[in-house]
Amino acid sequence: MSAHPADMLPLMEEFYSIQGEGYYQGHAAWFIRLGGCDVGCVWCDVPESWDASRHPVTSIDEMASHAAASGTRIVVVTGGEPAMYDLGALTARLKEKGLRTHIETSGAYALTGTWDWVCLSPKKFKSPESSVFGAADELKIIVYNKSDFDWAEEHAARVGPSCKLFLQPEWSREKEMLPLIVRYVQQHPQWSISLQIHKYMNIP
Repeated sequence: MSAHPADMLPLMEEFYSIQGEGYYQGHAAWFIRLGGCDVGCVWCDVPESWDASRHPVTSIDEMASHAAASGTRIVVVTGGEPAMYDLGALTARLKEKGLRTHIETSGAYALTGTWDWVCLSPKKFKSPESSVFGAADELKIIVYNKSDFDWAEEHAARVGPSCKLFLQPEWSREKEMLPLIVRYVQQHPQWSISLQIHKYMNIP
């Protein structure tokens, strides 16, 4: 957990883009990417986010102001692993500005803050906290190997009945895994397919 003041967080980057994955795919969103992660996914898109000390500690007021100025309705807090930090003050500031608060988390830490949408994307490298399953609005499983389908079902059994279920091919294995995912979703229609459409569009 962080040693800095509650109104300061390590900020790797912030930017306006399109949500490329999951239930809100295709929606405009402001992204706040916090530095720091100890989950250690071997296929992580942003391993440079892992070391929080590499990223400037930034005030939550500044982050919220930048988000509001973008004109967006949706703010996605991601990482790294954003739930490493107490996010109560950040979400309160974003809410004060009338913004929707979304988080993308591995579930490795219990959630703090007030969230309109919780995307749980568990990883095999560090198991999710049990409390996060009940809070998840969306379960997004990254499919790297055939064995990940069974692993996906184990986690789907732990989320609430209204949670949206997504299977997403790991980007470097997409050609191999996507045909398997298509067949699986046809046979198990409670699942949907998530693709990283921002990569197809060559945007952040």
